Amino acid sequence: MKKLSLLILCLMACFCDAGAEVKITYTDSAQWKAYDDFNEVFLDKKRNIYMADTKQPSADHRGNGYRDGDESGCAAAIWCQAIMYDMVVNAYNRAQKEKDATRMEKYKTLHDAIYKGEKAHYVNFDFHNPDTNNGWFVYDDIMWWTCALARAYETFNVLDYLNYSEKSFCRVWYGSSKVGDDGSYADPARFEGKYGGGMFWEWQPIEKAKPHQPGDFRSACINFPTVIAACLLHRLVPEGRPTPTATRPVRQTKEWYLEKAKEIYAWADATLVNSNGRVADGIHGGGPEFTDHLYNQATYIGASCLLYQLTQDINYLTKALKGADYVMNNMCGNTGILKYESGYEQGIYAAIYAQYIKLLVYDCGLSEGTANTYLEHIKKNIQRAFVAMDKTRGIQIGNFARNTKETDVVESYGASGMPALMLMFPVGDSATPVNNVAAQKTDGPSDVYTLEGKLVMKAATPEQVHQLDSGLYIFQKKKVLVK
Repeated sequence: MKKLSLLILCLMACFCDAGAEVKITYTDSAQWKAYDDFNEVFLDKKRNIYMADTKQPSADHRGNGYRDGDESGCAAAIWCQAIMYDMVVNAYNRAQKEKDATRMEKYKTLHDAIYKGEKAHYVNFDFHNPDTNNGWFVYDDIMWWTCALARAYETFNVLDYLNYSEKSFCRVWYGSSKVGDDGSYADPARFEGKYGGGMFWEWQPIEKAKPHQPGDFRSACINFPTVIAACLLHRLVPEGRPTPTATRPVRQTKEWYLEKAKEIYAWADATLVNSNGRVADGIHGGGPEFTDHLYNQATYIGASCLLYQLTQDINYLTKALKGADYVMNNMCGNTGILKYESGYEQGIYAAIYAQYIKLLVYDCGLSEGTANTYLEHIKKNIQRAFVAMDKTRGIQIGNFARNTKETDVVESYGASGMPALMLMFPVGDSATPVNNVAAQKTDGPSDVYTLEGKLVMKAATPEQVHQLDSGLYIFQKKKVLVK
């Protein structure tokens, strides 16, 4: 018993050291500048899509860039473009939250330009076009865009964004009569026993697909993004849609999206995640193939958080916490800094992590202490990236533990990590959760808080609350909508 207690104390000491409070030297204005510098360096201003690295003069075509000695104009990978597109949506949302009209206008204009550029470059979002330079030929490439377009619709309320999001989801799920693939969904009724369930990663060959076989790869990077996309679409599509009768519909009902989110999550969680919250990269038909990748942990966290929000089933939140704890305890080393994955395109993983760890920290009603544990972990990583960046170009190579030199060739993938985290985690934000804020209030005149837990007004009356700017507030244990 004494040995066990000593071990627990040692582990707590190690964890506390990695999560110690960080001295922050970056500011909100520095965060905005980091995002603007990212765009200045990597956004092709003519095409309005992102270049692969700082050696590229433009974003003209697919290619591995300087790693292959190619400086002919390589665009960033199609799926990574979706993550970078997420960033401009996040920039607008942050500006709106901060009631910064100038930045809202700036990033709305930038968003519209990037949306048009991405759509034009990638065959007008024709997800059935497998052109090897500008088209679509891996399921997860499409599904990342499904998620990004759903978030764009949620932010800007432009119906085209929702239509493309649903079309892309259904293209992945049901396959394409044009391409001939049978879809990503490994229907348990078709694939018996252990081979049924979940989502296949790709179809092959690209232009004349053969039916999937039981041992084809079912990866975390298609399964958990599918859950996220289905949750977002459930949240966004209207009630009362008739059930589609087409073999390959282009949209589904609100209920169907949630049902499929739960189904795919149940398979992926049972098959690809261990009891410690570690996510396997995928499965080929045998056992799960465990290799630590930050984006798989991130989408597992995001899928768990979204299902928790939709169902209030505490089991989903417990799983999200395990996934996040695995990152902090096993993927950061003794310093608490995220380990850098140097494979091509893997630098984008920190930007994906930013998207979904934010849900856990701010939007799931964690206790203040738990939320702040994760927040300190994020702050430490942002701070380390900030002091390690190339001050001349304003970019960081993606390896937060390594200083970026002016002479470094920097890929847009790695460079996205610092600004993506900064956009999601403003300097002054606290992690006081909504649920706890509401619980602390008493009946009668009381304090008013934002949903993020920021104090807006002390000892307010109902009349004073309704004089605030439009938005959703916590007042007298209730959410109050001010129009």
